Amino acid sequence: MSDVLLPDLGEGLTEATIVSWHVAEGEEVELNQTLAEVETAKAVVELPSPRAGRILTLHAAAGETLAVGAPLVGFAPPAGERQAVLVGYGPALPGTDRPRRRPRSFETVPFHGRREEEADHARPRAMPPVRKRARDLGVDLDSVHGTGPRGRILRADVEARAGTRERRSTLVPVTGLRRETARAMTESARTAPQAAVFSTVDVTTTLEHLSRAGRDGRPPSFLAAVCRAILPAAGRTPAANARFDAEAGHIEQFAQVELGIAVATDRGLLVASLPEAGAADAAALTEQIATQAARARDGSLPPGELTGSTLTVTNVGVFGVDGGIPLLNPGQSTIVAVGAIRTQPWEHRGEMALRKVVTLTVSFDHRVLDGAEASAFLTDITDVLSDPAILLTR
Repeated sequence: MSDVLLPDLGEGLTEATIVSWHVAEGEEVELNQTLAEVETAKAVVELPSPRAGRILTLHAAAGETLAVGAPLVGFAPPAGERQAVLVGYGPALPGTDRPRRRPRSFETVPFHGRREEEADHARPRAMPPVRKRARDLGVDLDSVHGTGPRGRILRADVEARAGTRERRSTLVPVTGLRRETARAMTESARTAPQAAVFSTVDVTTTLEHLSRAGRDGRPPSFLAAVCRAILPAAGRTPAANARFDAEAGHIEQFAQVELGIAVATDRGLLVASLPEAGAADAAALTEQIATQAARARDGSLPPGELTGSTLTVTNVGVFGVDGGIPLLNPGQSTIVAVGAIRTQPWEHRGEMALRKVVTLTVSFDHRVLDGAEASAFLTDITDVLSDPAILLTR
């Protein structure tokens, strides 16, 4: 018995997968008869037999992958009398021991393709990238009509089939507030070169103070504490409370911080201003935030209280996320995002302890602030939130 090895299929391919066998063990085959159909990373090809003979062994099952040069099938010579001869020569001439030279032939040996009755039951032909595209689009290759050579399925065939599938969708009109929000965010992303810095801080002490400062059993909110920390921080970094006037070619720094709170409503995102934030304590500011958010949701805020802020705070932590990089409110240079408060191991007084921590992010207009200024602004906020007593020294 001699083995036929998996041939080098070219283009640097090192292996092939048996798609289907066209012969069986014990079967007599002819020269160039198709042995198997194999799939490489490039194409699906048919392997012709390099000799005539009887198949003794199939060295792999359909679906198995073989390396180039690995045994493919085991062969026995054709049945009948065998006579040892020199390579390139036939049996000896009658009446002499001199071997007869085999005549050279230049005839083209026909290639036997797959029989039509086999083709009807074969696996759809498609190259591996096309099969992957079909999986990604959820397309069954059995349902695709191939337009490539010999019925091969092309990428365009798969995508055309995907396009004929029914797609269920709902069209949502973009009007009113949602359209204005989309316009404002597009303008913000297009006109302002935005960057961001963020920091995670231990706020356990601040939360303990808030729990003791409640009125009627209701402690001030952590968001109110963040706002209280932002106000002096903006005073120490005036560029955080400013805007870039591209037409005039200057930066306008506002004399007073007018905080705005981002509010998610059924109609879209609104920024409700907090006109009394600078004069309110944490408890009063908590009530003001709740009132302004409720008015924003029911549509009762006047236009001046939707456009009058100079610095925005957005509380993404209410959605259960640790942080985010928000887009600037047009006409402002800074927005602060507050993440969810988490309990996790943290270094405290030289030891590890379970502490309450939160991540704050500052997105900023790089035309107005540089990285150092934005970082200083954020550090001032986190310093206060980690140790509220710092406010007594500033």
